Amino acid sequence: MSEHAPIPSSELVASIVTAFNHGDMARVLALGEPVAERPDTDDLVLLLLGFARQSAGRFDDSANLFRRLTEHQPAIPEYWNNLGIVARQAGDLATAEHALATAASLAPGQAETLYNLGLLYAQQQRWLLARETQLRAVELAPAFIEARLQAAHACHYCGDQRGAEVTLEGAADWPPQPADQALILASMLSSQGDQDAAFRALEQAVLPRGPDREMLELRMAALRASMYERNNQLEPAQAELSHLPLSLLDTLPAEQRELHHSTLQVHASIAARLGQLDQAAAHYTRLLDAAGESNVLANAAFGLAATRNKQGRREETWQALQQAHAWQVEFAKDFVPELLAAGSQPLDMVNHRVGRLEFDRWAPLKAPSAQQSPVFVVGFPRSGTTLLEQMLDAHPDFRSMDERAFVFELTKRMQLAGQSYPADLATLTQGNTAQLRDIYAGMVQRVAPDLGERRLIDKNPLNMLCLPMIARLYPEARIILCLRHPCDVLLSCFMQPFRSPPFMVLCSSLQRLAEGYVQAFEQWFHHVEVFAPRVLEWRYESVVDRFDDHVARLGQFLDVADAAPMTRFAEHARAKGFISTPSYAQVTEGIHRKAVNRWHAYREHFEPVLPILRPMLERLGYEA
Repeated sequence: MSEHAPIPSSELVASIVTAFNHGDMARVLALGEPVAERPDTDDLVLLLLGFARQSAGRFDDSANLFRRLTEHQPAIPEYWNNLGIVARQAGDLATAEHALATAASLAPGQAETLYNLGLLYAQQQRWLLARETQLRAVELAPAFIEARLQAAHACHYCGDQRGAEVTLEGAADWPPQPADQALILASMLSSQGDQDAAFRALEQAVLPRGPDREMLELRMAALRASMYERNNQLEPAQAELSHLPLSLLDTLPAEQRELHHSTLQVHASIAARLGQLDQAAAHYTRLLDAAGESNVLANAAFGLAATRNKQGRREETWQALQQAHAWQVEFAKDFVPELLAAGSQPLDMVNHRVGRLEFDRWAPLKAPSAQQSPVFVVGFPRSGTTLLEQMLDAHPDFRSMDERAFVFELTKRMQLAGQSYPADLATLTQGNTAQLRDIYAGMVQRVAPDLGERRLIDKNPLNMLCLPMIARLYPEARIILCLRHPCDVLLSCFMQPFRSPPFMVLCSSLQRLAEGYVQAFEQWFHHVEVFAPRVLEWRYESVVDRFDDHVARLGQFLDVADAAPMTRFAEHARAKGFISTPSYAQVTEGIHRKAVNRWHAYREHFEPVLPILRPMLERLGYEA
């Protein structure tokens, strides 16, 4: 630049301000650039010129100006915040983190700075920090939609589904969002079962003009296809795929890796659903070869394993499963590193027990009748709980709410109130139990507002570990324990891409799974002896062999006059659409024996863990 550029005058500053206020960034640049390097340039000129450079995509040049402002006025948090934003856009993440952390320390009550810091942590794949930071921003500014959305996204990524639900409460009524945010919102709403709101978020998305528009439209098509498949609507899913031909993948720019992955994933999922197993395997293999984040690779490997299993290619199935679990452990170590240590306990609730003497100290309290209580469907995951849930939900007297951890949430509420679970169940008063039931009812109301007079079905397999809480709040409740051959259960768990990091670790080897299974049932049987709850054992193999007999028995247990509607569960599940568990496709197929004794094909892998399982096999009446 010229050494003779004029000293910035008040008239020049006013002209730059006017141009900026009119959105004329070209004029801001034209007026400001000639004086930008002068040491005596007004800070306001540097600030507005920095914004203009940012608007023009000159992020490094913009960062230089904001850096000068932090040197001139190091106590102004806004300058640090601006530097952090453009440094992140420029890819200088170290500078961005320092700048945003400085801004947050100077203004700890400023939600926007925390929001920007949270975005940076997410970009760095530091999801626990992203979650914590965005939740702090939401706490400071509950109406800050962008922070709530990003907080929910981070919670979901960390396996904190309850946190995601809380931060997205009321999101169905949010105004239309920019397309990139609408994609996150729709994905979150879909994972929570609110499909109408998810599709509406995409329909209302505000698309930009210019070259980014086409890529965003393609990403929305990929998400819609995935959502349709997840809702057992294969024809609309295939229609969306027409916008995403495989030939598209060769034309995508390198920065569209997420679109590349999502397109391959949905092509593979739908091919598998249509029985096109060779095509599905090819898509999953191509996805694995494309590399990517550990969770993406894990999901692809699980998909490949399921496909190879259907093809009867056992060795390749097991190889894919080993890969999948290695990537899941890689993913989980960032969230639960303590669980990777030898002797750690992923199922921490198994350590919570109430003995006979403790139970004897429980004061008798008034409680709801069986008809006023939820019906609890429990059992180790992959034991047939989703099948039973859909059977019950098909009956007009019942209403399920999909899988929710509300009972577990009540144990956390006790701890937040300074009470120890389960020890302090003994000291709860009538008012305390009524308050906990009200909290539970409030959570249910948000996800099942149409419950009305119907009886609630609370299906969560691992509620089997929360029997003390159920016994305290709903001692008259009917509980159905789903059973299936333990080896079939373990194989099914081993083949599933669970989202919970602790459960990822639990399922990382058959030995850990077998130990967890035995520990869960040891705790269950201990509590059954203590509380003597009203329990019906629902054994999968027997139900498959004598379905009508067991449906009648189920109706009698639940005091239902006509259990016939339960037999039409497959039709009901197809009409229902979204089912959150991995069984969402299987339960639409009706009763069959395909899931019985699947583990025999992999018996050599089970031989080392049979000694761990044998005592429980005998107790449950199964043979090895």
